[in-house]
Amino acid sequence: MSPIPELRPGAVEILLIEDNPRDAEMTQRALSKHRLANRLVWVKDGEEALEVIFGEATDPTAPLAQTPRLVLLDLKMPKVDGHEVLRRLRQDGRTRAIPVVVLTSSQEEMDLELSYQNGASSYIVKPVDFANFAEAIQQLGMYWVLLNQLPRSFSTGSPE
Repeated sequence: MSPIPELRPGAVEILLIEDNPRDAEMTQRALSKHRLANRLVWVKDGEEALEVIFGEATDPTAPLAQTPRLVLLDLKMPKVDGHEVLRRLRQDGRTRAIPVVVLTSSQEEMDLELSYQNGASSYIVKPVDFANFAEAIQQLGMYWVLLNQLPRSFSTGSPE
């Protein structure tokens, strides 16, 4: 497993969970272009994502290691897939309210249905054209990070 990025509390606004370096770079560039990537953390698989959010704590009342304002989640990844990450986030009261946008190349109806059944906030199929992709990412970031309101308890990672 690659080393987990060294983070300080409140450091993450966007957690990008993406195993494809090209797609991750395109996402980061699109967000940077609109000044939305200064507190973005990229992890390469679901296992690493769960470690970043939950840390070592097994106590469901313990503070979280990180509480991102937005998770951009790929589905098809090694170790722990996106569906399992989404299930874990929605099962825990401390992470249930985090907006999770599935950002995937999968157009399979089963993935779409399962994502919404597991609590996805949105499901977006990655466009291959960079201009369209950048526009979609910019709109996502603007809405979920700048406009969307979250409860105060959310920023502390406290359970509901």
